[in-house]
Amino acid sequence: MATIDRNNLKAGDEVFVIYNNPHVPSVSNIRPAEIVQHPHNPNEVALFLNETFHVIEDDDALFTSQEAAEEAYQELVDDNSFF
Repeated sequence: MATIDRNNLKAGDEVFVIYNNPHVPSVSNIRPAEIVQHPHNPNEVALFLNETFHVIEDDDALFTSQEAAEEAYQELVDDNSFF
C-alpha cells in the first residue's frame, strides 16, 4: 500500500483518504482532502476534510490518487483487517 510520506506534504497538496463515518463505523468512503497550513501552528500542515481541520497523525494513510486509495481499501477489506 503506497502512501504519501508525511514529511513530504506541503500546503496546497491534494490527497485522498479512507474516511470512516464516525456515526456508522462500518461505513467508509474515499474522500479528497487538501493539505493546508495548520491554523494554530505556522510550522505545521493540517488535513482539511469535510470543512474541518484535522491534525495529521503518524498512522494516517494519505494517498496521491483515488485509485491508490481504492486499491488500499480493497486490500484492507480482503484481509479483513479493516473492520
